[in-house]
Amino acid sequence: MQQNDSLAVQGADAEGQQVTARHHTGQPTPHEVLSWLPKDATPEQQDSAIQKHIKPSEIHWSSNPDTLHLPGQSAGKSFRDVSLPQYYRESYFSKSKYFHPELPGGRLGVAGDPVPYTIADDNLITSLLLGCFILAMISFAKSRRFITRQAKNFFYEPRSNSSTVTETSGELRFQLFLLLQTCLLSSILYFFYTRATTGDTFNVEYYQIIGIYTGIVAAYFLFKIILYWFSCWVFFDKNNFDRWIKTYLFMTSIEGLLLFPLVMLQAYFDLSMESAVTYVAIVVILVKLMAFYKSFIIFFHRKGVSLQIFLYFCALEIMPLLAVWGVLTVTNSYLKINF
Repeated sequence: MQQNDSLAVQGADAEGQQVTARHHTGQPTPHEVLSWLPKDATPEQQDSAIQKHIKPSEIHWSSNPDTLHLPGQSAGKSFRDVSLPQYYRESYFSKSKYFHPELPGGRLGVAGDPVPYTIADDNLITSLLLGCFILAMISFAKSRRFITRQAKNFFYEPRSNSSTVTETSGELRFQLFLLLQTCLLSSILYFFYTRATTGDTFNVEYYQIIGIYTGIVAAYFLFKIILYWFSCWVFFDKNNFDRWIKTYLFMTSIEGLLLFPLVMLQAYFDLSMESAVTYVAIVVILVKLMAFYKSFIIFFHRKGVSLQIFLYFCALEIMPLLAVWGVLTVTNSYLKINF
């Protein structure tokens, strides 16, 4: 006789083998069912016995709150309570004055390689270049007659030493704007050259580097204007200086306009540095040849003093250019992180 809370299980397998009876309470476990079978039972017999004695039932999750907590601490609350704060506030350290979950505690995982800096992804430099383009187009539209007169009279030799081209205040501001644009574009190109040749490990931000380069190039142009004034004050007259300054501003403006497409190609189309250096060399040589021709027309067209133009050109054109390159190189060595 069996007790009321027990169940006698006795079954036969597919081959008629007798299964040993076992007493258990409730539904047996797979281990218990397999223990009833003989040791030489096949996997098919084991699977048939488990399907016969174990029936899947619906899972009923407990609706009681979790009562697991540290001794001496209050019981935890149900996660269904919407009045609770974030889950990490319910912890052992939640009441500690040193517990600040609102502060970042670092990133999870392994940090990847940072995305390299590019002008194309820089919103400030992009906005600045776009603003330069728009202002240049507006200024050009308002001063195109003046530019046309300058271009026509560049290779024209007047009979008198007085200037044949007069500027208004708006045209003068336009030329000064193009001069500043040339300084900015030259500094950005030198920044590209520095990153391509010596890397981008600087000890200051990129904006500060471009600003320093722009200041050096602007000081270079200002220093050249002072040299022109001093040389004209010593060797020539005021009319020659006025003609030369107007010509110099025009050539500098042309240089900035020629450098603008190169900056756009370097920033947004990844133009190779070899092609960029070749382009800059062609622009600089072209501008220097124009300066050589115009200085000869203005200062040394008289007979007997034509050979002095080589001394003048080397002292006021070549040497300042080499000097500003040296200053930029030395400044770059201080801004770089040397390992």
